[in-house]
Amino acid sequence: MTRQRLGVCYYPEHWPEWRWTQDAARMKEIGLGLVRIGEFAWSRLEPSPGAYAFEWLSRAIDVLHGAGLDVVLGAPTATAPKWLVDRMPDMIPLDAQGRPRKFGSRRHYCFSHEGYARECDRIVTRLAEAFGTHPGVVAWQTDNEYGCHDTVESYSPAARDAFRHWCAQKYGSIDALNAAWGNVFWSMELRGFDEIEPPNLTVTEANPSHRLDFQRFSSDQVAAFNRRQTEIIRRHAPGRAILHNFMGSFTAFDHYKVSQDLDAAAWDSYPLGFLERSPRSNAFKARYMRVGDPDYQAFHHDLYRACGRGRWWVMEQQPGPVNWAPWNPAPAQGAVRLWTHEAFACGAETVSFFRWRQAPFAQEQMHEALLLPDSQPNEAFHVVASVARELETLDAHVATARAPVALVFDYESDWAWTIQPQGRDFSYFELVLDIYRALRRAGLSIDIAPPTAEGVRDRRLVLAPGLFCANDDLVEALRNSGAVVLLGPRSGSRTPDFHIPANLPPGAFQELVDLKIRRVESLRPGATIAMKDEKLGAFEKWREFALIGEDAAVALETADGEAALTQSGRFFYLSGWPDETLADHIVRRLCQMAGIGTMLLPRDIRVRDNGDLRYVFNYGDVAADISAIADGRSPLLGESLLSPCGVAVFKNAT
Repeated sequence: MTRQRLGVCYYPEHWPEWRWTQDAARMKEIGLGLVRIGEFAWSRLEPSPGAYAFEWLSRAIDVLHGAGLDVVLGAPTATAPKWLVDRMPDMIPLDAQGRPRKFGSRRHYCFSHEGYARECDRIVTRLAEAFGTHPGVVAWQTDNEYGCHDTVESYSPAARDAFRHWCAQKYGSIDALNAAWGNVFWSMELRGFDEIEPPNLTVTEANPSHRLDFQRFSSDQVAAFNRRQTEIIRRHAPGRAILHNFMGSFTAFDHYKVSQDLDAAAWDSYPLGFLERSPRSNAFKARYMRVGDPDYQAFHHDLYRACGRGRWWVMEQQPGPVNWAPWNPAPAQGAVRLWTHEAFACGAETVSFFRWRQAPFAQEQMHEALLLPDSQPNEAFHVVASVARELETLDAHVATARAPVALVFDYESDWAWTIQPQGRDFSYFELVLDIYRALRRAGLSIDIAPPTAEGVRDRRLVLAPGLFCANDDLVEALRNSGAVVLLGPRSGSRTPDFHIPANLPPGAFQELVDLKIRRVESLRPGATIAMKDEKLGAFEKWREFALIGEDAAVALETADGEAALTQSGRFFYLSGWPDETLADHIVRRLCQMAGIGTMLLPRDIRVRDNGDLRYVFNYGDVAADISAIADGRSPLLGESLLSPCGVAVFKNAT
């Protein structure tokens, strides 16, 4: 079994070489076992074209390995050096306004530029040949944070030409593309694939079918770029795990597809920064300012566990105030410890902190680290040492059992409703996250799943809000699953070509729930549609009007007499965006039907079962009595009166 590990991100090129040995010894001393290096070092690895300088990296790896630390080596392709940009200036991506994303920070490349891709092949090949079999290098990271700073979509000539080729491969004939895109509308018909342009700088909104295909194309370019690196690394570094570090609330490419070429998924977890950037209310942000959203991190843990097919890491864990959010508060005492244990509770193999020492220069100098710039310990240094000791005491191993509850998340649906939100605040990501919150408030451990037959197999409850297209294979899998299923709102409301289905929404999902959606409305902030029984809650943001068929019944009604929840046997359709009260009611109702037990938890308490352990987390600022959750068992970690930001771990009841 795989043991849970702690790691750190380290930049030996930032520090004098005499420090490396001291740093490695201190890392090992506080319980770190793994170090990520190299992902931004291209200018030091190849200072001028073809002049490789790998000796310093070799010495750094030897120092770390000699101290008993394993190394994750990053491909440096997110930061092309200036000489390379000057040699091929058209490798620079153009944003949606046609402006170049210039050299001077990072991610200044277009995924569709073949010349740049070949340069990446070259440097990755050289690195893999040099270090692929080094005993200290146990894993590799491709690139860094694909798409960060809105860099998935490029509107450059290289992207335009690649998009034309992609469309030709998909449609075969321009007539087929014109039909799929509905180009007869507004006289948008094209005579050939060479007339296709990227969907930017149009006078008003671009054709949604065109935009969706451009997003699909852009996502495929990320996957192809990543695949080139993984194929090279596998050839020269057999047996080493390959990962990529994804981000939070980031959906511009299909992470499931990119992960197919990885051995494990990873993501960069910054709870306080993400909270400040979120659309949550000011009151919510003030309440959780120093500990983070109680459900946001866990949602991404579960999402990237799905991407990694059970294997996943936190590659970057926030250790203190960051530098990039609108406001950057310090974590509460215990928050970093809580985040770390929760990642392990969700099945993480490794939690790696960003970074070892705070940089005294450049863009991230306000980003805290385990050490201050003068090498003195910062708060998180001591937290890491404490967590390392707790992991030894728990003797916990990585465990990821298949959950009976699956919440479906689909990247194409996010693209579709970003393209056509119909209401300014409609967000597919936030809709799914709101349902996830209700599941967590009920004390459930959840799997997030792709919209595939495998994703819904062997479940007792499947929830799939907002799926834009009713895939026939998914419909059949849900029909045969035996699970209680919740669909809607907006489920099945478009075809793959972004047309309204001929038989009206929810399209093929009508085979599961006998209803048709005849009208939708988006609701401005503050407007709600109450349920007939007002204590059950209300719809907000979005509501649909349904025609109910003979094989369906209204399970829940709005105050104005419309169907809110429609039922056909074990299949349900929710006709709006539920507020917190309604979401809680529906989740508990469906769990009861599916034979799944729920809990009544204190407001800020969250529970996660992992193997033979039950973890309990207190996101609140007051102590909480969790003796009912303990059910008479003595904690292996923590107390039954759980302190603010506290963590308790119990043996699960057999």
